[in-house]
Amino acid sequence: MTEAPHPPIPSFVHHRSRLTEGQQHAWDRWWPERGHDVGDILTGAEPYDPQAWFGRRAPLVLEIGSGMGESTAALAAAAPDVDHIAVEVYEPGLAQLLMRITEAGLTNVTLLRGDAVALLDQRVPPGSLAGIRIFFPDPWPKRRHRKRRLVQPGFVALAAARLEPGGLLHLATDWDDYAQQMRTVCDAEPALENTAADRPGGWTPRPEWRPVTKFEQRARVEGRTVHDLVYRARRTP
Repeated sequence: MTEAPHPPIPSFVHHRSRLTEGQQHAWDRWWPERGHDVGDILTGAEPYDPQAWFGRRAPLVLEIGSGMGESTAALAAAAPDVDHIAVEVYEPGLAQLLMRITEAGLTNVTLLRGDAVALLDQRVPPGSLAGIRIFFPDPWPKRRHRKRRLVQPGFVALAAARLEPGGLLHLATDWDDYAQQMRTVCDAEPALENTAADRPGGWTPRPEWRPVTKFEQRARVEGRTVHDLVYRARRTP
């Protein structure tokens, strides 16, 4: 008997959550202007149109799983000439990011709620992204759950196809075995090259420009090593 193919791995697991008063205010005030639902984009109710969202054409970075938005807001503030799409399902995190970007006066961040994998697969044009960032994705630490991890061969091939030549896929995790899996899978993708291939273990030194979030600080306190990996989309001859 032929085993049925495993269904596509989404970039999130939905959790019910409640917004704080401040988050609810930010959501009500700013989501209609700064946020979009991936479901609407997939159905065609709304177009995928970064140029219209940002009012310009600029290098575009997509972040999968922006969490509470600490890194997203800081990196967007440090790179005003780059446009950032933050894709997340956790509504308090999106609301917190709305608070951060409005307080900082940032206009180069757009928020999307929903499944980033489906968005990449169905709406993001090939070769259109300057970068994809995946910082601390769900590690699914139990062995029987590891097939649910986001960074698998099919996903990495999809991500590589959406990067422009020279575009960067930046991964970070504090789980050693997931870091090893990420490196193995990405090394096997012919469209990508490890920018730290000549360094011990192939790991990228932690970039000083990547903010230390509360999540990463907790990992350090608990004794887990954080690994960064940066891959570049190969330029075609």
